[in-house]
Amino acid sequence: MSTTPPVDPAEVFPDDLEAAILDLKREQNAVLLAHYYQESEIQDLADFVGDSLALAQAASRVDKDVIVFCGVHFMAETAKILNPERKVVVPDLEAGCSLADGCPPDEFRDFIKAHPGARVLSYINCSADVKAMSDLICTSSNAVKMAREFEGQPLIVAPDRHLARWIGQQAGRDDLIIWQGACIVHEQFSAKELTRLRVRHPEAEVLAHPECDASVLDQADFIASTSGIIARSVDSPAETLIIATEDGVFHEIEKKLHAAGKQKTLIQAPGMDESCACNRCPFMRLNTLEKLYLCLRDLSPEVTVAEETRLQALVPIQRMLELSA
Repeated sequence: MSTTPPVDPAEVFPDDLEAAILDLKREQNAVLLAHYYQESEIQDLADFVGDSLALAQAASRVDKDVIVFCGVHFMAETAKILNPERKVVVPDLEAGCSLADGCPPDEFRDFIKAHPGARVLSYINCSADVKAMSDLICTSSNAVKMAREFEGQPLIVAPDRHLARWIGQQAGRDDLIIWQGACIVHEQFSAKELTRLRVRHPEAEVLAHPECDASVLDQADFIASTSGIIARSVDSPAETLIIATEDGVFHEIEKKLHAAGKQKTLIQAPGMDESCACNRCPFMRLNTLEKLYLCLRDLSPEVTVAEETRLQALVPIQRMLELSA
C-alpha cells in the first residue's frame, strides 16, 4: 500500500467545495460510499451511508464506473473484490484499521496451520489477504448467524477478540479459537467511568458495540452493530442514551430522530483518557473534504487487489452476502 501525499498547501480549492465534489461525482460517473464514522459533511455528500455489511451490500450493486470509498482501506478492498472491472479510489490510503493491521497475513497463516481442521470465520475488518484464507466473512450485524454455519466444527474467529467472545456467548460456544486483536477505539471505553455516568443518569439506556471490552458490555442494555445501535436509538423508549461506539454515528442518529419527530439526549460513553478524543477513529477521520475533492478530480489514490487474492477472498464474501440477503 503506497502512501498518500499530504494535501499541498499551495493547492487552490473551489469556494464551494461541496458543490464541486458533487459536480465531479457526476462528471466521473462515480458513486460515493461512506461509513457512519466519517465526518458529517462527508456523510451528507454520500450516495450511500452505512455500516460494514450495508456498505458491502451497496458495493455489490454498484452500476457506476468509479467507486469513491470514504471509510478505511479494508472497506475499499472489499468493494474492489466485488467490482474488479471498476476503479476504486479513496481520499487517503493511510486510512487503515487497527484490527486489519493487527492481523498480518503471514502470522495468520501460521495461526491457521497451528489449528488443523479448524474452519475460519473472519470479521470484515481484515485485509484482503486474510479474507482469502477464510471460509466465511462476517460483520458485527451478522456475526452470530455466520458462526452458526459452523456448529459442531472447530472454528477460528479473527481478528477481534471482543467480538469473538461475544459471538461465543450468543452462539453458546466456549470452544472458539480466537485471534487476539482489538479495535483501538472500542477498547478505549472505560467501564469504571461508565458506571459513574450511569449513576448520574439512572434513566439512560446504554447502547454498545460488541467490539467493546466485556466489562463495558456487561453494563450495556443493548448490544448491536453500528446500524443496530442507530435503529435502537430511535426506537428506544429511553429519552437519554449513553452510546459506546465511535461518535460519528451521532450525526445519523440525530437525522433519524429529527425525521421521526423525536428529541433525545445523546451521551458519548466515557473513555479512559479524558485528555484526548480517543473514541474517534483516527483512521476514519483522515478523510477530509479537501482530500475527497482531489480524489475525485484525479481518480487517485486507487485501491487494487491482486487477482488471485481477489478470487479467493470473493468466495467467503459472496457467501456472507448470500446468507445475509
